[in-house]
Amino acid sequence: MKKTTFLLVLIISIPIFIVLYNLILPSNQNWKHIYDYLLKDYVINSLKLIFGTAILSSILGVLSAWFVSYYEFPYRKAIEWALVLPLTIPPFIGAYVYAGMLSYTGTIQTFLMKYTEFKGKSYLLDIMSIPGAVFIFSIFLFPYIYLTVKSFFSKQITGIIEASQSLGKNILTTFFKIILPLARPAIVGGTSLVLMEVLNDYGVVKYFGIPTFSTGIFKAWFSLGDINTAIKLSAVMLLFVFIILSLEKYLRQNRSYFTKNKKPIKRRSLKGIQLFFVMSFYVIVILLSFLLPVMQLIQWSIFSYKNTNIKFLELTFNSLFISFISAILIIITALIISDTIRFSRKNSKILSKLATMGYSIPGAVIAVGVIVFFINLDKSLYPLYNLLGLRTKLLLSSSILMLIYAYIVRFLNIAYSPIDANFEKNGKSYHEASRSLGKSFFYTFLKVDVPMIKPAIISAFIFSFIEIIKELPLTLILRPFNFDTLATKVFEYANDEMIHEASVASLTIIIIIFIFIMILRKITGDDK
Repeated sequence: MKKTTFLLVLIISIPIFIVLYNLILPSNQNWKHIYDYLLKDYVINSLKLIFGTAILSSILGVLSAWFVSYYEFPYRKAIEWALVLPLTIPPFIGAYVYAGMLSYTGTIQTFLMKYTEFKGKSYLLDIMSIPGAVFIFSIFLFPYIYLTVKSFFSKQITGIIEASQSLGKNILTTFFKIILPLARPAIVGGTSLVLMEVLNDYGVVKYFGIPTFSTGIFKAWFSLGDINTAIKLSAVMLLFVFIILSLEKYLRQNRSYFTKNKKPIKRRSLKGIQLFFVMSFYVIVILLSFLLPVMQLIQWSIFSYKNTNIKFLELTFNSLFISFISAILIIITALIISDTIRFSRKNSKILSKLATMGYSIPGAVIAVGVIVFFINLDKSLYPLYNLLGLRTKLLLSSSILMLIYAYIVRFLNIAYSPIDANFEKNGKSYHEASRSLGKSFFYTFLKVDVPMIKPAIISAFIFSFIEIIKELPLTLILRPFNFDTLATKVFEYANDEMIHEASVASLTIIIIIFIFIMILRKITGDDK
């Protein structure tokens, strides 16, 4: 089992090491051109997107969590649930919808020109810019911060807040002087998840015409046909990500504010102007982040559903099939690695870090490492292909196996973290009792260990499934010829300026994710 785990971790880590190794290899003319004229723009634009999104999404996430945690107001429970719904809309779909709504013939601009004196001021609604991308990322990704900060608020600091108020401090002083500093680890943790999504994005920046690392990698590979430059750019992006992660780790180091004195929250009822402000905030946030885009997609779908054909069913099947298979394999891999590591603490931290580092690395970077690995694998296996009478030189690198493998590398951490936490929580006593009764390690693993963490496994499967079905950069680069998913088809339609035709596939993705989030809420008990 230990050898199997070590081999699994090694195989999962290979694409990352391939990318890093290429940093020290000689560069060609394309790379020199990118280094001299384009790399500066990639870095500056990426930094602008990161800082802008970090600030705006943190404001939305913290305020949303603060209000629902410490105040009582009408429809609080429903609003608490609705604030998770923006996660059902991938940012690239949100970008297409807003670009369509705010265009010259779009719903919003048409309305404004008809009923106001807005004509001639179209430039005010130009969303296809860096500020527009910051808005898109923030409005659809802030729930990551909302969920982490809300969890922190609800469990940790009630007693501290009461102590502050008993000393005569008003609510604003308490919020800025105590709440925000205490919640900083949770805010930084949630924000780091948002920033990883921003760096991973390709759909939004490509559609808005913003040069970033992701667009540079695609351009080097598909436009210049230069995989070496794509690898070199991926390696630089990887260093960029490591710097961001190191900064995040530094900001959180040695800061823990957990208290054993956990008290239930006593929510204050809101009235008057305070109630109006809070309700207005939530109405605007939920309208912009979910209701407005979904209503627009429904309207476009009504106009364009007649163009939907049998191909749409194939796209849906492809998306469900590859998400299901990949999520199952991710769960199995996470179970094997986690169960082995907990009984072998020697080098366990290094192995778990190596196995799960893919989630912090953008999909385009992983895709470059994966395809180089599979091409080399095909070269090594070519004599075997000849022996078997196969006429192809690229059997594995043109198959769906390459895409599934890439999903495992990228999303293993989503399954590993909850499974490992639950193994840690349950301890080793049941496992050891089974072994003392003469049962084998494999039997104990299947009949004792796995059933005890069943809810965590189901949650991990749902999270993995959701991430895969809306994933775009990996799928675009590594999908086999003539294999499309709902996400890739939405991207193709939008880039061909066929926004209306993309609406049915977009709505289907949102509905599937919505159903899985509802199942997850049922399993975790959040719906009560």
